Order: sequence, then C-alpha cells, then structure tokens
Amino acid sequence: MTLNLLVGWLTLIIPMDVCPKPPPGAQRYADDITGYVLWGVMALFVVGLVVAIGGIAGGRIFNIPHASKAGVVGIFVVIAAAIAYVVAPTILAGILGKGCI
Repeated sequence: MTLNLLVGWLTLIIPMDVCPKPPPGAQRYADDITGYVLWGVMALFVVGLVVAIGGIAGGRIFNIPHASKAGVVGIFVVIAAAIAYVVAPTILAGILGKGCI
C-alpha cells in the first residue's frame, strides 16, 4: 500500500511521459527503409513458395521422396512465417505499449 502511494506521488512530482520520436526529417527515411524491408520480406515469401513447389515437382519427377517431403514442409514453413509476420507486430505492440516511460 505504501509503495503504491510512493509511486503515485513520484509520478506527480516527476513527469513520466517521455516518448521516443524521430529527429526532424528522419521519419521519411525511416519509412523508406521500412518499406524496402517489407517489400523484401514479401518477395522472400514468394521465392520460398516457388522453391518449395519446385522441390515437390522435382521430387515427383525424379522419384526423390525426400525432396517432395522437404517441399511440403517448406510450404508449411512459409505459411507459418507469413502468419507470424502478421501476428508478431501486434504482440510486440501489446508488450511495448506506446514506448513511453
């Protein structure tokens, strides 16, 4: 109880609202870099699917069952990564909140 009161008084005395913000003019470059990274990740998803489908087709054509199995696993890995790509930012935002201290 006394700790809660102490923390309450400290927040009244010391403002605890320091939020991160980019320097003037830097947000445009941060947006560009983020856009490039997002584009690259989406391209890697497509490449991963093409390689996995190629592994399945190659395994069937050349009678290599391990390649076919690896292709199927590859497709599931790409799908799991795509789901994590959508869900992870929400989880991270929930943990970090606004980023203010």
